[in-house]
This record gives sequence, C-alpha cells and structure tokens, in this order.
Amino acid sequence: MEETKLWNWGVIRSLLAILQWWGFNVTVIIMNKWIFQKLDFKFPLSVSCVHFICSAIGAYIMIKVLKLKPLITVDPEDRWRRIFPMSFVFCINIVLGNVSLRYIPVSFMQTIKSFTPATTVVLQWLVWRKYFDWRIWASLVPIVGGILLTSVTELSFNMFGFCAALFGCLATSTKTILAESLLHGYKFDSINTVYYMAPFATMILAVPAMLLEGNGVLEWFHTHQSVGSSLIIILSSGVMAFCLNFSIFYVIHSTTAVTFNVAGNLKVAFAVLVSWLIFQNPISALNAVGCAVTLVGCTFYGYVRHILSQQSPPPGTPRTPRTPRARMELLPLVNDKLDDKV
Repeated sequence: MEETKLWNWGVIRSLLAILQWWGFNVTVIIMNKWIFQKLDFKFPLSVSCVHFICSAIGAYIMIKVLKLKPLITVDPEDRWRRIFPMSFVFCINIVLGNVSLRYIPVSFMQTIKSFTPATTVVLQWLVWRKYFDWRIWASLVPIVGGILLTSVTELSFNMFGFCAALFGCLATSTKTILAESLLHGYKFDSINTVYYMAPFATMILAVPAMLLEGNGVLEWFHTHQSVGSSLIIILSSGVMAFCLNFSIFYVIHSTTAVTFNVAGNLKVAFAVLVSWLIFQNPISALNAVGCAVTLVGCTFYGYVRHILSQQSPPPGTPRTPRTPRARMELLPLVNDKLDDKV
C-alpha cells in the first residue's frame, strides 16, 4: 500500500512538473511573438537583453537571497576562460530564437528547432570525429525529411527568419558541444548556469542593442499607445523566461530521460496548437504532416539514444581522445537537457 502511494505521488509529481514546464515555455514563446507582432516592438536584441537582466536578477535572488540552490563556486580565471565563451554562444542562441520569432510563425520556428539533434550529431562527427551507431543516423532521416517538407509547404515562409532559426539550431548544438569541454569538472544546474552566464550575456548584448536598436526603441516610446501596459508585458516576458529556467531544473529531477524527451516533443506540438489558436497563422495539411513527421523523428531519436546509452562498449575497444566514453555514446550529457531556454 505504501509503495502504491509513493508510486502514485511520483506520477503526479512528474505530471505536475511537465505541465508547469509546458506552461512557462509556451507562455514565453507566445509572449515574445505577441511583443513583436501585436505590440509592434520589433527589437529582438532589446527583448533578449531584458530577458538576460531579469534572469540574472532572478538567479541572484534564488541563490543569494532565498538560498534555494547552493552556489557552485567557479574560479575567477575559469569565469573568463570557460564561462564567457559559453555565455557568448548562449547569447547568440537566445537572440537568434527571438529574431526568428519576429519573422516567422511560432509553429514554423518550433519545428525548425527540432532540427537541433541532427546539427549536434553532424557537428560532433565533423569536429570531434565521434563515432555514432547507424541507428542514430537512421533516426535523423525523418527529422530532416520533416523539416524539408515543413519548409517547402510553409505558407508564411520568410528566408531571414528561417535562416535565423536554423543558425539558432547550430548555436544550440555548439553550446552543447562546448559545454562538455569548457564546463568539465563543474556540475552546473540550470539556476547556476543562468547565474554565471546571464550577466556575461547582458554585457555582450547591451552595446549592440543600444547601437542597432536604441533609436528605434526611443521612437517606439514616443509613438506607441499604451506604453505602460506594453512595458509590463515586456518585463513579464523576462520574468517568465527566468521561471522557465527554474522549471527546467524541476522537471529534470522529477522525470526520467525518456519521459523528458517525449514530453519535450509533445510540448512542441502543444506550442504549435496554442500559437495557431492565438495568431491564426495559416497551416496547410502538408505543413502539419511535416511537423508531425519531425516530432515523431525526434521521439524516435531520443528512444534510440536512450537504448544505446544503456549498452556497454564492445570488449577491447581502445580509449583515445577521439573515442567516446562508450562507443555507443550519443551526445554529451553536460547541460544536454538545458537547451530549451528561450
């Protein structure tokens, strides 16, 4: 009886963790799109900068004031030698995501982000000469095929937005790969990651945002109606962006890797549905099929990765700098689940 109650509570806890993660993630995406489309605040660098500032403040409060998470101490030298390069890529990743949201629908942007597993595998194969089982390459076929079908049939296609989303996938993959080498020896959780990276990202982005968008933001202040309520929405999106990072930490510790993978792909479908209900962007039947094929491919990829990660390396497998910890290793595990930040 006790075991049944514990099992039921574990299931309920996992379900609640997934639902709050979905809620924060979809809310941030929809709010960002609303800011660009409905509020006519077409300044993705400034929006990203607001997100970084809110995340830096939120992480400081969580760690230093409320002490909900212990601070992971990082040597001052490592902050510049390891954290700063990661922050630079992290900054590019967030900015490209917001830029793509300005030009393309949420549904298209979310589908393209599902291309990240393919870009990560290809980069690791090209740069690190990592070995991947043939089943991993096979699982990428529906992902690539679904992306191609979605892109060809997208009724609101914009080349600039498409390229921004695609390069965002490359930035996410680069961040994942760099994390394994640069953050070696540090077991960061999502809150400590934001605590160290958000201030650097703000510093990196502040000057370009002022130079490229400063005049436009000032003009928006003078010409836009209901500036006060609009600013509340923009600041709220920054607060939600930080809450999303905190929710990722909670869901990782409440679910298994397989559950996290499946829930992540269902979250994309949920975001696509909600965005369509709100913004009514046209979606053709073939476009919906392409999105579905991509999500099925991502789920299959996650399943194959999980299965192969449980296997031991063949006896006598040599260990070299280019040989993974196991020949069946698929992706670096450092921060592998933390790439869903918006």
